[in-house]
Amino acid sequence: MTVLRPQLTGTSGAVASTHWLASAVGMGILDRGGNAFDAAAAAGFALQVIEPHSNGPGGDVVISVYPRSAGVVRVICGQGPMPQAATIERFGALGVEQMPAAGLLPATVPGAFGAWMRLLAEFGTMPLATVLEPAIGYASGGYPLLPGAAATVAAMAPLFRTEWTASARTYLPGDAVPAAGARMRNAALAGTYERLLREARAASTDREAQLEAARAAFYEGFVADAIDSFARTTEVLDSTGGRHRGLLTGDDLAAWQPAVEEPCALPYGDFTVYKPGPWSQGPVFLQQLAILSGCDLRGMGLGTVDYVHTLAEAAKLAFADREAWYGDPAHTPVPMAELLAPEYTARRRSLIGDRAALDPQPGRVGPGQPWIPQAKPEQPGADEPDWMTQLRSGIPTVTAGAPQAGAGNTCTVAVADRWGNLAVAVPSGGWLKSSPVIPDLGFPLGTRGQTAWLVDGHPNSLAPGRRPRTTLSPSIVLRDGEPFLAFGTPGGDQQDQWTLQVFLAIAGFGLEPQAATELPAVNIDHFAQSFAPRASRPGVLVAERSLGPEVLAGLERKGHRLDVVPASTLGKVCAAGVDPDTGFLRAATGPRGRQAYGVCR
Repeated sequence: MTVLRPQLTGTSGAVASTHWLASAVGMGILDRGGNAFDAAAAAGFALQVIEPHSNGPGGDVVISVYPRSAGVVRVICGQGPMPQAATIERFGALGVEQMPAAGLLPATVPGAFGAWMRLLAEFGTMPLATVLEPAIGYASGGYPLLPGAAATVAAMAPLFRTEWTASARTYLPGDAVPAAGARMRNAALAGTYERLLREARAASTDREAQLEAARAAFYEGFVADAIDSFARTTEVLDSTGGRHRGLLTGDDLAAWQPAVEEPCALPYGDFTVYKPGPWSQGPVFLQQLAILSGCDLRGMGLGTVDYVHTLAEAAKLAFADREAWYGDPAHTPVPMAELLAPEYTARRRSLIGDRAALDPQPGRVGPGQPWIPQAKPEQPGADEPDWMTQLRSGIPTVTAGAPQAGAGNTCTVAVADRWGNLAVAVPSGGWLKSSPVIPDLGFPLGTRGQTAWLVDGHPNSLAPGRRPRTTLSPSIVLRDGEPFLAFGTPGGDQQDQWTLQVFLAIAGFGLEPQAATELPAVNIDHFAQSFAPRASRPGVLVAERSLGPEVLAGLERKGHRLDVVPASTLGKVCAAGVDPDTGFLRAATGPRGRQAYGVCR
């Protein structure tokens, strides 16, 4: 295959992210003596400014880390829970039968800031001022507006002007829709970062104490006060077509702390893969990998009809289990050990046949009866404006005036440093069409609550204080116990299909990370998407045209209902790691993310 981008290698550091400026920010931190965790945080804060259509300070993030000194992988959960007032009965009283996709009702506790502070406190070395400096600079001095962000602002401009007026003040300078490449500023967000720094410095000269003071200012101080006041007093037009106040309060923010957790893990040959727990979709990667470990993928050949068919069928089985079993384990038992057990995996593997399954079902583990709630897609009204279609879609970005679920959703940053540390984060939520910008803060709230079900008794049912299951799913891989690769991708429900394909190409076929990110990609669309309106397409396999006509025809003969998309459409994998043979650090970014770039020194 022809590789479009070179395999980047270096000795001092490697950074890969969904935006070239964030990659440069991360490398700048490494050049100043910071470690991978400092670099990831600085890049993450920069992404909040320069990719506002995909994430923001009011959103969430999942961070996976491998600190070489400790020799273990850990996950920082920046997925905030639902408010205490968020009950199924409360939504029923409002006449809401499915979680709204946008507005204030599905807002969760903003987890991103707390998670980045926890990362810096537990594993970082640099002062908060140094880490926040690039983000403040871009927010105050300006950054080039990405085409995707410009398209989103253009699609939402009528709503911003008439309803979400603080969003208009932020993203419609001079009441005009900015063009792609325009210099965009966010003075209010810069002011929020700067005030957090001032309060941190006023509290102490000690680095760790400053991080805690900044966290407190966000979750117990002026940021929490502004969120509380806005949610309680502002009726916001949302994706239901009505106007509602929010349920999130300052008490909800004050009660939350980001957790540092043990990951789920699975060995695969010489490799061990680490994923977030079942409050995310992360273990679905491991379930697919466990099923495929008993298949002769090398004998099939990379990218062949049998290879793609087997991956698609394994995905259907694993995602059926995700839909039935995954949820917040702090609130409901999740039988993760059983779902990854060899005996159970063998039973699931035996269900893969020569034909595409059109009705895959979750498996039985223990006494529980698995079930998948039925989606209730909202029906668009007559002559519905485009901005309402965008609100109902629940996903961040738009393309040519229509919701687009491909490579553009969410952000990613992965870092490897010269000391053997790995970090990878997938930030999301709080994007500019999720809810209105909060005046004086400069950012909207995240709406991850849209992924919960308004039904009783399911692991992902709405409940006060429960984390709605997130799609955010970073990965860390060790090889023979040594740091090897940290990677992730935007893409909602498809994240753990596209990244799995990249990993298999590296681990099973020996491809360099860059070459692996450029391979043709596929994904199933069989199950209802996590985001409203939860559309599903049973039996559909989305496939890039670059697979070739013979492979596509062979997949159709096996019964797959193909949705063929242009080449370089699916996924935007970013990876950083260590070459075990040379010790060089490596960075890779898929060509689907035109603004995604890696940097190595």
